Amino acid sequence: MIQQIYPQANHPFCYELNKDFHLSAAHFIPHTDAGKCQDMHGHTYFINITIAGDDLDDSGFLVNFKRIKDLVHKKFDHTVLNNHQDLFTMENRNYFPTTEVTARIIYEVIQKDLDTLANKPTCVQVFVRETPTSYVVYRPKKVKSHEG
Repeated sequence: MIQQIYPQANHPFCYELNKDFHLSAAHFIPHTDAGKCQDMHGHTYFINITIAGDDLDDSGFLVNFKRIKDLVHKKFDHTVLNNHQDLFTMENRNYFPTTEVTARIIYEVIQKDLDTLANKPTCVQVFVRETPTSYVVYRPKKVKSHEG
């Protein structure tokens, strides 16, 4: 894998981990302004997930890397994104499987799981590269600080 430099997510935490992986998926954008992207087509997506926090779990991890890969890769690899009707819709532009929305959905899937962990890590950035020249970065507007 080629080493890459990503835009940095500004956050207040002392630990930050990044998980890179590839997945292959197809999609189409159900809107007339999408041009050729209205037709079913596929990508080998390159994804980077950034998670931060102040506390490690009982095994000394912020989050086990495998947990992050399982949340995204197992769910989306070799699928048609439009078929994940629990996450994407054909009616609402905020849920079309564009790269922007896909990055946000990945964030939501990951953060929902992280919220169940005792050490409460936070997903601070999702980077999704759709092609060699096109990518999206999603960052939640508010990063939770677990100071109390």
